[in-house]
Amino acid sequence: MISTFGRQPAIALVDDDVHSARLMMRMLAAHAGPPVEHLLDADEALQALTALAALPPQDGQFTVVVVDLKSSSNATRDFILALRAAAPRLVVVAMAPSLDRDVRNCLLDAGAAAVFERHADLAAYRREAANIVGFWVRSQRLNAVGA
Repeated sequence: MISTFGRQPAIALVDDDVHSARLMMRMLAAHAGPPVEHLLDADEALQALTALAALPPQDGQFTVVVVDLKSSSNATRDFILALRAAAPRLVVVAMAPSLDRDVRNCLLDAGAAAVFERHADLAAYRREAANIVGFWVRSQRLNAVGA
């Protein structure tokens, strides 16, 4: 279990920029998003998420992993490739500087279930955070809410 709260996180945010992670977590919370666990170090995140993937889902809830690594231009892609190899059952999405076809396809080919754009404009960033919350909602099993 990676959560410091003693439960499986709904969203695990792998982001090597503390300020970016704080903004994303505030935006997700502003859109009634689920609890988010921030993982700063990519190597530790890979280890923790691999361990998390070995556990059964709690109450039908699945963790969505949002990857936004900026240490290199290929950091997000490389992390997704490694995570998908180690924990293929996890739902992984990527943040990218643009949704340019080549960028998007590279991340999708690495195993991302979806790609979201990292906007400089705050209003556009807010809309993208709302899209991530919507993606998380759609990724959950119906029996998690009693349907």
